Amino acid sequence: MRLDKYLKVSRIIKRRTVAKEVADKGRIKLNGILAKSSSDVKYQDVLTITFGNKILEVRVLDIKDSTKKEDADKMYEILSETRVNP
Repeated sequence: MRLDKYLKVSRIIKRRTVAKEVADKGRIKLNGILAKSSSDVKYQDVLTITFGNKILEVRVLDIKDSTKKEDADKMYEILSETRVNP
């Protein structure tokens, strides 16, 4: 599944256009390598996402084309959440 679509379906990022923008600005790493919005996400991949002053690291647990809001957080596991002071 494409990275931007996975971020939207899992609700890590609410809108796909925003997910695409964040990826294309070089703020997402997939298994330690800089990822584009079209990068392929697979089971057990580790995503590192930089939001302003927060770094979120998650492991992919499930890949679905669509999901309910209640089940979205079961698609990933948060490994770490770090605040960065500018």
